[in-house]
Amino acid sequence: MSDTQKLDFSAVNGPTLASFNQQKNLIKRMLKGNSATCADCNKPLTLQLPPNNKNAKPNAKAPGIYCAKGCTDIELDMEAVALMK
Repeated sequence: MSDTQKLDFSAVNGPTLASFNQQKNLIKRMLKGNSATCADCNKPLTLQLPPNNKNAKPNAKAPGIYCAKGCTDIELDMEAVALMK
């Protein structure tokens, strides 16, 4: 492929943007304390947050939103959230 040729991503941009917005809205809802179910298996999703003090034992999973069956697995970068404060 030469430098002057451009790739056409228009076929993937729409679905990718829709998926990104769905995940962003799911994260917002879960962080507000609302419940949600997995889109694949309809099981409830759980929000795993990092320990809130130094004496708490570390969690087995990274902070994120998870489905019990493993269909949904969204890891959250909590360091980025801490930097926003």
